[in-house]
Order: sequence, then structure tokens, then C-alpha cells
Amino acid sequence: MAAALLEKIMTKKKKEAAAEEEPLRRLRRRRPDFWIETSDSLTQICRFDSHGRLSVTVADDSRPIVHKVVQSFLNKFFPSGYPYSVNEGYLTYTQFRALQHFSSAALSVLSTQSLLFAAGLRATPAQATAVSWVLKDGMQHAGKLICSGMGARMDSEPKSWRILADVLYDLGTGLEVVSPLCPQLFLELAGLGNFAKGMAVVAARATRLPIYSSFAKEGNLSDLFAKGEAISTLFNVLGLGVGIQLASTVCSSIQGKLIAGPLLSALHIYSVSQEMRAAPVNTLNSQRTAMIIADFVQNGKVSSPADLRYRENLVFPDRVIQEAGSVKVGRPLRKVVKNPSELAELRATFPNEKFVIVCKNDHVDMVLEHGASGEDAMRGWLVAAFAAEMERSGYGSKKDVLKPAYGKMESLFPSFISEVKRRGWHTDQFLDGLGSRYSFRQN
Repeated sequence: MAAALLEKIMTKKKKEAAAEEEPLRRLRRRRPDFWIETSDSLTQICRFDSHGRLSVTVADDSRPIVHKVVQSFLNKFFPSGYPYSVNEGYLTYTQFRALQHFSSAALSVLSTQSLLFAAGLRATPAQATAVSWVLKDGMQHAGKLICSGMGARMDSEPKSWRILADVLYDLGTGLEVVSPLCPQLFLELAGLGNFAKGMAVVAARATRLPIYSSFAKEGNLSDLFAKGEAISTLFNVLGLGVGIQLASTVCSSIQGKLIAGPLLSALHIYSVSQEMRAAPVNTLNSQRTAMIIADFVQNGKVSSPADLRYRENLVFPDRVIQEAGSVKVGRPLRKVVKNPSELAELRATFPNEKFVIVCKNDHVDMVLEHGASGEDAMRGWLVAAFAAEMERSGYGSKKDVLKPAYGKMESLFPSFISEVKRRGWHTDQFLDGLGSRYSFRQN
């Protein structure tokens, strides 16, 4: 009787184990033939061959050369995902904006020529064009073009890029200030100064809207923007007055400028850093998500944007936070997953999820699928954080506790995400800069 009962129990356990392994075996049988990774406008096709070796090829592009040039232009000068990522009328707006700047630039050359003539210099078109275009417009526009390709990173870390913009602007100004010490290098110093200023202008303008948006409580973004510009204009005028006074007194010599310049620059950078710390940005990026998860795992509370603003690291925003599971986001899937069985196991562990998690020795890699939102990123982050907590408590290695950590996340997530939204966070998007994402495909 006992033997029959024992055999019955063992048979039941075998069936349960087989049922548990069935999803994994089924997924292995139907694993995707390949997946597509997109990062920084580059699309690559990745697949494991029959021997488990990974092959990576750039997506074949058989379009005519004209179409490739047009697409390259759109990638450089239009928002990511255009035309589906913008509202109707954006193309018309852009066309007339281009015409506006074209006519303004031509007019500035004429005005510069007239000013030089009034100052007593010989009025030749070449002279005005050289000064206006090469020194001011030309190098500055080159800086703008280079910086414009970093828009996704600015969306992710607007505070850090805003501070960097002011550092670059002060660097450009400093080069102009010291140019009289090296008159033989005037063209080089002035050109580099305007190059740095061009990058600063793009970064400052691109990050202005996210910062203002963080303060808009009643849909009053335009009013906030207008009032902010009014304050900027007022104090710019006051600053110009003080600058004129300094230039005619203590800074009339280069020695005076070398003393006052660094002091004003230090005040400038300190002011903008405190200005950025005061902004409660409510979009989700890697650092802010990790801080939210860490606070929730440690004390069960969800921090608001205002709670986190003074705790953000604006110099090293990509730091890994151990309390949140030491998660790193954005690495290509092909560099995270080493063989087909590992990929199949990951997909079985996280069914129907838009992320995969791979545990390393000192961190956890999380790769997001195309279309993954802030909620998807938070689901993955919670799994990693709970797994790290279970590992510290002695339940096993981080890889072994992924399934129970996933179950714990599933049970707590509805109340957690509800509180996240109530605290004012925008969870519809996850801003990972230019991080790589994947998309599985079947032949």
C-alpha cells in the first residue's frame, strides 16, 4: 500500500515537473528565427545558427540611392519616427522656419558689413562674409549640427545636458576672452569658441521645454514659458549693464578680465546647477526609475518627482544603483544573450513581457523591446530588485530566484503602478536615450 502511494506521489511530481518544463520546451521549438535590433538609426538582424553561433548582419537595403539620401536627411533633421511621431502641419512649419532662418542669415551678413563700414573698416563683401560666416555663423552652425544628433539623450537627461550647455557656453566665451593674448591664433580661438557656443545653444534650447513642462500643473506651459523668457530678458539687460560697467572699469585690461571672468563663470555654473536641481522632472529615465524602485523596495513608499530632484546625480546620471538591483539598460541583446537555449529560457521566464533580464556577476542587464513603456521598464526593474533582495537573504543565486521574484512583482505591481501614477510620474514612455531595443521576428 505504501509502495503504491509512494509511486503515485512520484508519478504526480514527474507530471508536475513535465508540465512546468513544457512551456520552455515549446518555446525552444518555436523560438524566433531572428530578432531585429535598432540603435542610433542602425538596424541589425541577429540570429543563432544550428550550431548555436550568433551572426549579426546589417539589414539589407535595396532602396534606390535617392531614397537612401532622403531617409538619411530625415533621420538627421526630423524627429525620430517622423511623420508618425508628430502632429499634422509639422512639415509646413519646418519649411517656413527654414526660409525664415535663410533670409535672416543673409540679412545678418549685410548688417555686419554695414557695421564694419561704420567702424572705419573697408567695406568689402568678402570681409563681412569672412567675419560673420566663418567666425560666428559658420563654426557655430557646425556645432549645432553635431549636437542636434543627440536629441534622444537630451530627452533622457535634460538636467545634465542643460548644465553641459552652460559649461560649453562658458568655455566658448573664455576662448574669446583670452584671444587677445594670442593674436596670431585669433581665427582658431574665435572659431572654436563659436563652435562650443553652437553646441551650447542647441542643448540649452532642446532641454528648455522638458524643464518648463516639469512645472506646468494646469496645462499652463505657454504661460510658464512666456514668463520665464520675460525674467531671462530682464536679467539679461541688467547683466549687460553690469558687464558694460565692468568693461569700462576693473575689466578694461586683460588682467581684469582674467580675474572677473572665472568668478562670473563659477557663479553662472553654480546657478544653473541649483536651477536644474529645483526642477521636478516627471518623465522616467534610467536613474529616476532606479531611484523609485530602490525607495519602494527599501521602505514600501513611492517617491514623487519633487522627492527625487535633489538626489539625482547630474554629473554621472548613468550610475548603477545597487538597492534597485544594479540594473543597466540599453545594451544590445546580442551582447547579453550568449546562446539559443539561454534566450529560450529567458522568454519562458518572462512570458508576454517586453523585456528580458540577464544576471551578470556585478549587475543585471535589462533589454527592452520596441514599444516598451515606462510601465514595462518598471516591471523588469522590480523583478531585478526583488531578485537581488532574495539573493541577499540567502534564497539562492540571483538567477535561481528570478521566477519567485517575477511572481512577487506580479502580485505587487497593480498597487505599485497605481501609486506611481498618483505621485505624478508619466509612465507612458521610458526615455533610455539611444539605448538598443529588440524585436523578435519569424521567417
